[in-house]
Amino acid sequence: MIRANNVTLLFGKRVLFDEVNVSFTKGNCYGVIGANGAGKSTFLKILAGEIEPTKGNIEISPGLRMAVLEQNHRKFDEQTVLNTVLMGYKKLWDTMQEKDAIYMKEDFTEEDGIKAGHLEAEFGEMGGYTAESDAASLLSDLGVKESMHAQLLKELSGAMKVRVLLAQAIFGNPDILLLDEPTNDLDVETISWLENFLADYENIVIVVSHDRHFLDAVCTHVADVDRAKIKAYTGNYTFWYESSQLMARQLSDKNKKTEDKRAALLEFIARFSANASKSKQATSRKKALEKLTIEEIQPSNRRYPGIIFKQQREVGNQILNVNKLAKTAEDGTRLFADITFSLNKGDKVALVSKNPLALTDFYEIVTGNLKADKGSFEWGTTVTHAYLPNDNHKFFQDKNLNLMDWLRQYVPPHVTDVDEPFLRGFLGKMLFSGDEVMKKKVGVLSGGEKVRCMISRMMLQDPNVVLLDEPTNHLDLESIQAFNESMMNFKGVIMMTSHDHTFLQTVANRVIEITPGGAIDRLCSFDEYLADERVKQLRETMYVQSQLVNA
Repeated sequence: MIRANNVTLLFGKRVLFDEVNVSFTKGNCYGVIGANGAGKSTFLKILAGEIEPTKGNIEISPGLRMAVLEQNHRKFDEQTVLNTVLMGYKKLWDTMQEKDAIYMKEDFTEEDGIKAGHLEAEFGEMGGYTAESDAASLLSDLGVKESMHAQLLKELSGAMKVRVLLAQAIFGNPDILLLDEPTNDLDVETISWLENFLADYENIVIVVSHDRHFLDAVCTHVADVDRAKIKAYTGNYTFWYESSQLMARQLSDKNKKTEDKRAALLEFIARFSANASKSKQATSRKKALEKLTIEEIQPSNRRYPGIIFKQQREVGNQILNVNKLAKTAEDGTRLFADITFSLNKGDKVALVSKNPLALTDFYEIVTGNLKADKGSFEWGTTVTHAYLPNDNHKFFQDKNLNLMDWLRQYVPPHVTDVDEPFLRGFLGKMLFSGDEVMKKKVGVLSGGEKVRCMISRMMLQDPNVVLLDEPTNHLDLESIQAFNESMMNFKGVIMMTSHDHTFLQTVANRVIEITPGGAIDRLCSFDEYLADERVKQLRETMYVQSQLVNA
């Protein structure tokens, strides 16, 4: 067990945590959730001993080993990939170094032999004799090829470094595993492997993630960071969200009888318990939910933004025609070629690719910000499109503008009656209110606040086509949830790219994959696309052919 006892943390006059008491027990995976700035990552650092609380302490059961996903990606730059993983089990690594140093001594004594014998025994008990093969197997499972294992970590790309550091954290099955955003820079296949690994993990896992699909797949509990407190709830993220929303609706319905409310809650718990049998964490989660009492369900204190897109007019029959588009990167790598497709009414397209640059360049081309090498595209005359780019820095170059003046410059021509209350309405929907809209300068906005400003700008356009390049980047779970539900309800056309599995699965009805050899186009859900063996074979063929071209 690991427990926070009366943990308080002050930053100047700001109280980040106020007498937090929460326990984490073996066999459970806890998803730490909370708004941006609530202190999720800071709490993990307190648990790991990297930050000393102002008051209180962290209690860990004797003999338990803790491992943490390293956030400093340069810390092990001078180590080989394989050694970096082995170093994650510090006691094993230190024992290995100590016994090897003894064997290297020129004046090897009887005393050294006895010492080496003890170390060999300890080394064996820790699984040392299979450690290198275990580490190599773990790296391969995470997509780090065997040819990379002897390379220095600094020679790897940023995405590959993340995989190596993840392998380092989970190597040797630590008793307590702390993971801060472990799915960042991982592809769908690797995330799926990690989900299965953690679902079968028998020790304590505490994870911070904005990936709702990942949280639902691995978590038995949710630890909610809110108002300087942390409370653990039974169930995964979706159970926490739906139950808290249900309770909030019931509290607002003062005329509803108490017995009716209780019956509805019991029915909700029973339904979710049954659904839990289909999850990766089936046994432990189902048992936990069956023990859950009504009193444990509480309404959320969260504020959710109001993301509402209204179409100025319904889109016509011609929306977007793309014909044989091609683009090559500056280093000569072919990003995509021969991309041909048309958007239709009702399309909500998940646009995917193995190469994020290919997706971003495609969006930039069809929005007129970048020139294609070959091919053409044509928008229909009835189309009003709004674009959320992955990189929004060019929209915030005048750092002295306040939020009101920033938004005012993006009022479209068809909107004539523009006054302060009108603009406040769009900013207010994105949780900017009061004096903030007049006093806050865009130069001090966080990444999440900039994205919320960009969404305000998009809503202002009254679009009938929405283009989204990684819309959930920098957003907290509340904003992601609201954005997701908005896109599910949007009556226009959507083309979107996202690492958020739930976003794509719940919104998309069509998947188009951009490859160097052309487009793979299927009318299906995102999960159906991932499971299609014919698609997997076609994708592999296209990428192999493109590698031959690039070579």
